[in-house]
Amino acid sequence: MPGTPVVVETYEIHCGDRIVTQVRSPNPRYAVTDYLRSLGCTDDEIEPMGSDAVAWRGAVYTARAVDDSAEADSSPVDGPA
Repeated sequence: MPGTPVVVETYEIHCGDRIVTQVRSPNPRYAVTDYLRSLGCTDDEIEPMGSDAVAWRGAVYTARAVDDSAEADSSPVDGPA
């Protein structure tokens, strides 16, 4: 019996106004939590702040979806040589 497909999106991880990285994840909470875990944070240190935000050591990290079509539009295009 096949499982339900998981939709994965690209998210920018922000700390304040600064973009710290981009990650691919099924939802914003996983995106920001997985990013902090990759830095060595434990679940006990991560404080949920909402569906797309967590706090760690006083800093608030948020995840914002990246519009993949806008990203593709801004990529360089090879012109005539």
